This record gives sequence, C-alpha cells and structure tokens, in this order.
Amino acid sequence: MNIGEVAERSGIPPKTIRYYEDIGLVRPQRSGNGYRAFREIDLHKLAFLGRARALGFSIEDCRNLLSLYEDETRESAQVKTIAEEHLGAIDDKIAQLQEMRETLSHLVEACRGDHRPDCPILKDLSGALAGCKPTTGRSAD
Repeated sequence: MNIGEVAERSGIPPKTIRYYEDIGLVRPQRSGNGYRAFREIDLHKLAFLGRARALGFSIEDCRNLLSLYEDETRESAQVKTIAEEHLGAIDDKIAQLQEMRETLSHLVEACRGDHRPDCPILKDLSGALAGCKPTTGRSAD
C-alpha cells in the first residue's frame, strides 16, 4: 500500500504517518523507486497508534506500548503500569478543569453583564499577580 491508501484505511493523515516514520514508530519498506510500501503489519501498527493517541497516550507511551505489544514475553503488569500512570494524569487534568470551571462559573455569576464598567471577571484577572500595578492597556504618552 502507498501512503495514501494506508492513511485512508488507518484514518491517520499522511503527515502524521511520515512523522511516525521519522521517529521510528513505523518502518515501511521502500520500493525500488524509493516510495514507501506499507504492509498489513504497518497498517495494524498505525491503527494501534491512532487508538492509543485518541486515548491521550504520549508518543513515548505509544512507543513503549507498541514495544510491549510486539514482545510476546511481556508482562501485562508493564502495560497496566503505563495505563494507570496515564489514567492518573487524566484524573489530575479533570480535577484542574473542574476547578477552573467552578472559578469561572462563580465569576460569570458575579458579573452583571450590563452597561456599567464594573466587572468582577476583569477584577479577578487583574489581581492574578499580586503587587503588579494594573494597567488599562493604553500606553502612557
């Protein structure tokens, strides 16, 4: 298969496939004229990588997971450790996003959103760096 065919079948853009090749995640064969010649195994690896990336695994995690997938002597504990670490990072991110949402929701509720200039949202944002002199965004002439 050429890169267009494998991209269509895997759902991964050609640019990403080339990147994965550049960093050694996939190694398609080369035809006599130098074109990439993808095999079914390459397609399978790309589908694997696409699913892993969709779940948010880092490139390095994908490299490790792919290596474990190809290692018939692997221990599932190794795979589980990678997945648990990633799950922990997702949980941390969710907690951060929930905190951000609560804060922003409170600020939106506090803002009247009328014709007056008073705005608790801007007041909160301007207080982000204690001790910094707030500016109006205009330069002093």
